[in-house]
Amino acid sequence: MIKGFRDFLLRGNVVELAVAVVIGTAFTMLVTSFTESFLKPLIGLVGGGGVQGGTLEVDGQVFAWGAFVNQVITFVLTAAVVYFVVVLPMKTLLERRRRGEEPGPVAPTQVELLAEIRDLLRAQQEEGRSSTTP
Repeated sequence: MIKGFRDFLLRGNVVELAVAVVIGTAFTMLVTSFTESFLKPLIGLVGGGGVQGGTLEVDGQVFAWGAFVNQVITFVLTAAVVYFVVVLPMKTLLERRRRGEEPGPVAPTQVELLAEIRDLLRAQQEEGRSSTTP
């Protein structure tokens, strides 16, 4: 059961989907919380402090450069975490499989396939007998 689950996870499309949706979303929320709680106040202090920290006003127009820097940091941290936690280990595993260090999924033997076909044929024959008997 675990082997089948592992083989399912190692299919290319499933791994990409898991990275994009589940892990990406979870780490984005985590990193966003970190940047909002710690980095945004720090950027505000560096940019002049207070509520207006991280903003620049020119001719009555307010430029919120602190919010932009905050989003850039969120993006970079999220991308780094996804790369180092998911993509790099998956790449390493696939390289090991190509070199033969890690065994790949095992195909069923001819004997196993023939036994499965035999069992299916028996089941069909039994269904045919039971449906013709009143």
